[in-house]
Amino acid sequence: MRIHCLQHVPFEGPGSIGTWLHQHGHTLTYTRFFDSPVLPDPADVDLVVAMGGPMSVNDEQELPWLVAEKRFLRECIGAGRMVLGVCLGAQLVASALGARIYRNPEKEIGWFPIRAVDAADTAAFRLPSTANVFHWHGETFDLPPGAIHLARSEACVNQAFQIGRTVIGLQFHLETTPASARELVTHCRDELVPSRYVQTEAAILGADAARYEAINSLMAEVLDYLAGARR
Repeated sequence: MRIHCLQHVPFEGPGSIGTWLHQHGHTLTYTRFFDSPVLPDPADVDLVVAMGGPMSVNDEQELPWLVAEKRFLRECIGAGRMVLGVCLGAQLVASALGARIYRNPEKEIGWFPIRAVDAADTAAFRLPSTANVFHWHGETFDLPPGAIHLARSEACVNQAFQIGRTVIGLQFHLETTPASARELVTHCRDELVPSRYVQTEAAILGADAARYEAINSLMAEVLDYLAGARR
């Protein structure tokens, strides 16, 4: 399977997604917007993974490549390609499909639980009833037209959505590894202003191996589900 990663900053890469790709023998290509905004032809990819980043999807004047990226995502979705959006990536998918992106009432940074939302569509991806996952976001999104709501948290109503069988957006980070968590803290430490849903650096980096294994395993389940849409 041909997988293309949309990476917005050097310190937010695919994390455990790369492990899953290696295990399944898939090919991985990149658009690294911090180096070059060149995008592939949607016909040349099977799955697009849009990663996170500290910018806003609304920063189109300062970052004009956002316009092209949203158009690319819209074209991929329209062509039936599989698309996974993570944090900023989920917001980009939502924005590409006409949904509003705006500041969440609370920043959510650290390890906090999400709760699954019962979806009427029995074919929808089933998240665990509750899961302690990694967050780093200050904005949120309205659900795009036709989206299935998959998860919520105390701090943020729209944590995950699905469109059809081939598109999933996750506001939280299931791909996070100990190394990528350290990278985020190193580059975005100024955002760790204590509040109800912002943990300390020590609390974030003090998570044990089992916690990372749990979220990475769940990310593998998401990717297996999307890959199944190709069969």
